[in-house]
Parts: sequence; structure tokens; C-alpha cells
Amino acid sequence: MKALWITSHKDTKNSIRPEAETLLGLARAGVDCEIMTQGDSVYRKQMEALGIRVIDYVPDRKFDMASARHIRKHIEAGGHDLIHLFNNKAIANGLIAARKSKVKVITYRGQTGNVHRYDPVCWMTHLNPRIDRIICVANAVRDDLRKRLLQPERAVTVYKGHDLSWYSDTPADLSEFGIPAGAFVIGAVANYRPRKGFEVLVEAMRHLPANTPVHLVLVGGGMDNPKLTRLIDASPLKERIHIAGFRRDATAIIAACQASVLASLKREGLPKTVIEAMVYSVPPIVTDTGGSAELVRHRDCGLVVPPGDAEALARAMSELATDRERAAGMGMRARARIDVHFNIRETVSNTLAVYESALAD
Repeated sequence: MKALWITSHKDTKNSIRPEAETLLGLARAGVDCEIMTQGDSVYRKQMEALGIRVIDYVPDRKFDMASARHIRKHIEAGGHDLIHLFNNKAIANGLIAARKSKVKVITYRGQTGNVHRYDPVCWMTHLNPRIDRIICVANAVRDDLRKRLLQPERAVTVYKGHDLSWYSDTPADLSEFGIPAGAFVIGAVANYRPRKGFEVLVEAMRHLPANTPVHLVLVGGGMDNPKLTRLIDASPLKERIHIAGFRRDATAIIAACQASVLASLKREGLPKTVIEAMVYSVPPIVTDTGGSAELVRHRDCGLVVPPGDAEALARAMSELATDRERAAGMGMRARARIDVHFNIRETVSNTLAVYESALAD
């Protein structure tokens, strides 16, 4: 089996690690792999050591005939059985390149929403009948996509796996934010976007009992958004809401917290920030959107609340803060859940099974 991946490795090593480790795992399993990505990928040496050919090229934009011709040239010369496309630029150009080829086309879908039958662009990407399989990062993503596909069975789930050994950060010292010793600290890690629900999270602080020793740390880019800062300034608990902003040590900060929260309103996939909190035995509070509720078993290894419900979010925060022993137990079970159900070994095995299924059609 020979596979050509087309993706982007411009992000940090931690951001691309689950994807890159999947490719390495496929190569170890005997798949003849090539990857079209940035030539300076931090994984290049590891990939080449396993015989993976790295092609220094990424499409500049969607529907670029020069990019499509470049990809087609590699498909024709390489004798690939399948191409695996990981982003919209790769999908759009890869589909054009594959038109007159028998190569199987595998794509990736990482979140719910934003795919519509009335949108012509979607027919040139995710809804294109030329696609043989769409690997979805969670069942919620798969089910959302199946509602729109002409052949729903082509959308399948493969969880993006992790490995506990990847995470060894020393917990940060939270005193830099002015948080007193003994406080119950809840960390929220995400770049600011309206759908991430930060406004609901700030509103939830209003509903906490006055004597609840909860401090909230917001980690991510865009936290200087005027709407958010106005809400924080108007909060009676504003001295307990700390904006860390963009941090390269985000995982170390979350590892130092007693709980984590992701208050998303919609369009989640399988949130990496929730997985990272669980790996560090930090119990998560998530909303029931996308794959979050697949990661977190309610009241076993975290809490799941309805999206947009500030009062429910406050009750969950208070529940963990007032029973630290129970929260710690949830955190330990959360770590074990990632190790058993969301590990990189399963991801490699299940990806290989999808490839074999597509080739058998």
C-alpha cells in the first residue's frame, strides 16, 4: 500500500504531534508513505529515518490549477494507492488532481458545522462524491457530516490519539497571576472566538456562591477583545478572573490548575486542550457540543453541561471546588481514559483499517 499525505506542518511540534505520529505509525506498520508538506517540518528527520519521503510543497490557495498539476504529477509518477488530504487547500486541489486517476481519496474533518448542500464550494471539497472516505475526529463530527453526504457511510470516525509520555511539563507557578495559595483554580485554554463561550464563562462566575474559592485563568490569544474585557470589568468577581493571554507554556498552566473548563457554544471536534487537561489529571468541565462529551464521561472523569447555560456551568464549577477529593478522583480517571480510549496506537490501527476498507471497495 502506498499513500501520499498532503498537509501543513507549520504549527508547533505539540500541535501537529498526533497527526505526525500517526504517519510514523503507519510507516512502521508497513505502509509506503510520502508526505507533501513544509520542508522544514520539525518531524522531517524522524519521517525520513523511517523511509518516508518528504516533498517540500504546500498548496497556496484553494482551486489552484498549478497546485493541482503539481499534485497530479506526483500521483502519476509515484503509483500511489491513495491520497490523504488534511485541510481545505489540500482537499480542493487534491480532488482536481485525482480526477483522471484511480487513486483512492481520503480526507479529514476536524469539527462540526459549516458544510451545506446549498454551498457550491462544499461540493468541491467535503461533499464531493469523488471522496472515498472522510475520517472524522469524533462521532459527533461524523454524524453531523452524514446528514449532508450523498453517501453517508463514507464518513467514519477515527479518534486523534495521544500518548501520556508526550506530556511531562512541570506545573506552572500560578502566583504570577496573583492567585493566593490554596485557591481552587480553573483553567480555560482556547483562542478567543465568540463560539468558545468565554462570555458565558465570565457570566457563570456571577452565579457562584460568594464563599466559593474559585479563581479563573483564561489562556489564549485574543483575550483583549473589548466585549470580553468589558464583561470582566463589570463582574463582581473580576479580581478572581485572570487573563494570561497567549502562552507557550499553556499546558504547564493547565497542569497547575485543579480543574479545566471549555465553555464552547458550537462547532467543536475533539478538543486538544481538553485532552491535555485530562492527561495531567485535571478534571474537565465541558459543554455538550461536538466530541467533548465523547471525551468526558459525565460525573466519572469530568462534568458535561448544556452549551450557553451559565448557571449550569457555575453549578459544575462549584461542585468540583467544594469537593476537592472527588475532583482529584475524576482527574485520575480522566488520565486513564485518554490512555485507554484515545491513544495513538488505536489511531494508527483504525486509520490503517480505513485505508484497507477504501482499497477493498
